[in-house]
Amino acid sequence: MPPIKRTRITMPRNTPRKTNHTRQLLTVKEVAQLDNCSEKTVRRAIAAGLLDVIRVGPGGRLIRIDPSAHAAYRRAQLL
Repeated sequence: MPPIKRTRITMPRNTPRKTNHTRQLLTVKEVAQLDNCSEKTVRRAIAAGLLDVIRVGPGGRLIRIDPSAHAAYRRAQLL
């Protein structure tokens, strides 16, 4: 009797889907550098609800800011 040929069926890993629209989110540090202020000032604006954020990562601990939300915040500060 010939040996049994075994084959392994593998499933694709959970890789992020490639999309046509990739947006670059900003960190608190990057926003602070763009606005020439401290990270604490940016965090105060977030806490006051003046700057919209996106929470990512485990438990939503990481804060990211969409560039359009940052632009809206800057426009509101100029008024």
